[in-house]
Amino acid sequence: MAKSGKGYFNVGYILSVILAIIPVTSVILGILVRIQNKQYLGAILNFLLAPLFYIVDLITIILSNKLSFLA
Repeated sequence: MAKSGKGYFNVGYILSVILAIIPVTSVILGILVRIQNKQYLGAILNFLLAPLFYIVDLITIILSNKLSFLA
């Protein structure tokens, strides 16, 4: 059974991992999640430092299914 929970907009574990693997969707969804959480500086840094945020977001989605680190 797949894990349910946070991920990107509560879409489920498997779909969140798939979206996190694709770099473009990972960056766009990471920015949107940070804006939704009212972390505007994090959203700007996510745009400017996309490769770093891509790796960190991918690891946190796989391990904990939520964007808790850097978000």
